[in-house]
Amino acid sequence: MHHDPTQDAGERRRQRGARLVPGPVAVDFVEVTRLLVSRGQAGATGNIYTGLHELSEMAFVLHMLREGDLFVDVGANVGSYTVLAAGVTGANVVAFEPGAAAYRSLLDNVRLNDLGALVECRNEAAGEKVGEVQFTQNADTVNHVVALASDDAPAVNVPMNTLDNALAGRVPVMMKIDVEGFESSVIAGAAATLAGERLQAVVMETNGSGAGYGASDDELHAGMIRAGFTPCRYEPFTRKVEPIESYSSSGNTIYVRDVAFASARVAGARKLSIAGHGYL
Repeated sequence: MHHDPTQDAGERRRQRGARLVPGPVAVDFVEVTRLLVSRGQAGATGNIYTGLHELSEMAFVLHMLREGDLFVDVGANVGSYTVLAAGVTGANVVAFEPGAAAYRSLLDNVRLNDLGALVECRNEAAGEKVGEVQFTQNADTVNHVVALASDDAPAVNVPMNTLDNALAGRVPVMMKIDVEGFESSVIAGAAATLAGERLQAVVMETNGSGAGYGASDDELHAGMIRAGFTPCRYEPFTRKVEPIESYSSSGNTIYVRDVAFASARVAGARKLSIAGHGYL
């Protein structure tokens, strides 16, 4: 992103506003989109200070998607990825968010950006079967499905669906799965979706948190390889999609079905204005 010093004053004003105003503040995001940010929302406020709080992954979504594509956002939280996908690229989005507070914020951000025609919001968890699970409350971006009886965090019952059932035959071009260790369960309920040749990329959290559910990132990674995906890193400034030997153990891994296709897609994307942080 090429920095424009004239934007510094506006950026400082946005930061002060997010710190001082007690309620949600609508801040400029990418292109014409805005994001409602409240104190304590770690992921959302991270976008104010950095432009894109997960730079490589968010830039990959922005550069990869096109108008009319389908993007599935599993663990949407307040909707940062959903707003980028629908509000900037014009993609259709199915967003899953089981947490009550985060879901309300997701709906608010969809309304703020007038994206109701493009976004389907689902107040449910995604997993390996249709049913119910317990989900923690009041933990912002680290709310999660309760894994053990010893997990005494405040929790409520929420509906759970499989991606295959919820999508009903629709195959996305891209998915983002960030569910605090529950990724293996999500993938277990998405066999048909993963097999769809239209699905070109999955951005997935691989930081070891699956151990709390008896799942390993090694097994998750092996399953993605069997499904025909290659682990990659993305360099947003040069727009290079580069295969890597294994998954990233410290954050997210980008899994790509056809590296040549993805490389051509990102190379052909237009430059985008990131509020307060220049162009990407």
